[in-house]
Amino acid sequence: MTEAAAEIDRRAARVLLLDPSGRVLLLRGCDPARPEHQYWFTVGGGLEPGETLADAAVREVYEETGLRIAPGDLAGPVRTDRVEFPFDGRWYSQEQSFFVVRAEAFTVDLSRLVDYEADSVDEARWWSVGDLDATGERFYPADLATLLREVG
Repeated sequence: MTEAAAEIDRRAARVLLLDPSGRVLLLRGCDPARPEHQYWFTVGGGLEPGETLADAAVREVYEETGLRIAPGDLAGPVRTDRVEFPFDGRWYSQEQSFFVVRAEAFTVDLSRLVDYEADSVDEARWWSVGDLDATGERFYPADLATLLREVG
């Protein structure tokens, strides 16, 4: 494996942002290297240098949705796992921890996305467990409906 092809190892904080009816907020994006590969995903992202998981979760919720939360609003992590995936021509190995935040449903503001996110994220939507069970659309994590049932 060449240096340029090395896998990027990172930590990430993911947030299951739930409204009072238990719907989860998901963002729709695509891989810029494969724009036809669209998928829905939970709010969150990689830690910046010196950040804790909680700090990253709070920052990512604000950047990706416009909602301001505090570390005390986070429950969890409720799950930590490792995933490997391609994005924009590079491979990532990501250890990710999921937190739960409960909030009133709101209109998402995508205006704070960083450049690569703004180029690849085009929609936000609230999903029920039933919606996830019934859809033919791709979402991550693939067992999100099960995870939502576990966290109630």
